[in-house]
Amino acid sequence: MNVLRGFTFAVYGAMAVLFTFLPLHFKEIGLSKIEIGLVMAGGPLISVIGNPFWGYWSDRLQHIRLVLLLMLAGNFAAALLVFRADGMLGVAFAMLLFFFFQSSLFSQSNSLILNAIEGTAHRFGSFRSWGSLGWAVMAAAAGPVLASLGIGKLGIVYGVMLLAAIAVALWLPRGGAKGAKGGFSFRDYGRLFGDRTLLAFLGLGVLISVPNSVNSTFVSLYMAELGGSETLIGWSVFLSTALEVPAFLLYDKWFGRKTSALVGTLSVVSVLFAVRWLLMATAGGAATVIWIQMTHCLTFGAYYYIGTQLTARLVPPQYRASGQAAYALTWNGLSGIVAGLIGGWMFQSLGPGTAYTVGAAVSAAGAVGFWLLWRTMKRAESPSRDGSMAANP
Repeated sequence: MNVLRGFTFAVYGAMAVLFTFLPLHFKEIGLSKIEIGLVMAGGPLISVIGNPFWGYWSDRLQHIRLVLLLMLAGNFAAALLVFRADGMLGVAFAMLLFFFFQSSLFSQSNSLILNAIEGTAHRFGSFRSWGSLGWAVMAAAAGPVLASLGIGKLGIVYGVMLLAAIAVALWLPRGGAKGAKGGFSFRDYGRLFGDRTLLAFLGLGVLISVPNSVNSTFVSLYMAELGGSETLIGWSVFLSTALEVPAFLLYDKWFGRKTSALVGTLSVVSVLFAVRWLLMATAGGAATVIWIQMTHCLTFGAYYYIGTQLTARLVPPQYRASGQAAYALTWNGLSGIVAGLIGGWMFQSLGPGTAYTVGAAVSAAGAVGFWLLWRTMKRAESPSRDGSMAANP
């Protein structure tokens, strides 16, 4: 269990350092802002392929540790190409390769944690909080280090951290599913993604995640327009992530184990998202945005935690990795593509206030959708007239 915590800290910390400072490296080698945006947009695009691919092989082999090691090794090799590439085309190709190996790291790590703690007293939040801690601490610590060494040394810093994550990963448990009723079956695998409840949850997840992805992509620019400095932007990232640590531990105690109750809670979380985006639309300064961003743990943190748990309930154990990969597509892949295309247009043509107001309306629609799904599930759980339980929706 300590190895799981150490790996989660290491892999999230490494990614935090890379994604916080990678745009600065691209600027250093001469890429324009538009080119940097196009290069980074490759992540959500390639994740549509990467997430299902790695999820399938984790389930097929029932050996998540092996799949994680393959992804980390490919990540390391692709990162070498990224930091050696020169020019837009070379960087774009290297980043697409990098994203293929990186996009499913977090979802497969979640699957490994869920499989490892199956049947124990351990809860998911006590492990995932180490990821938030790693992200916050390492992103903050890397700033002074890179200021001293120079942004040109980012590749070395990231490489060292990634090698540390690989070393810890060697000691991870295998990660095969416990309590599975049967082995891998192509028929059941295909039938899984035809389940109406799962599809409704994933579809509503995309709806909720699009405004969040728009915010993640453009909040730094919004703060800069409001007069915020790089230091304020850095504090915004640190505080919003660091607060996830106690939040995940509290979620372990607050959120029940009943599936329908989790869906109902997502409706409440969606309302909180809508309130958050309305506050962002009317923010009067960069410091105000920092305070609003601190609600990240109550909105995306809660959505991420509940969604991970809910996916584990709706998907049989032997297909858990694919289920988590599909869930990751809602908050990282499909929503990122929509956010990059529509969100960028709204921010530039309509302004941040309108963009956030639209995001609030979309989140409110998601709240209604989750409420309707909760009602449907509650009816299915209610005893029918003959005393039996209603069928699953």
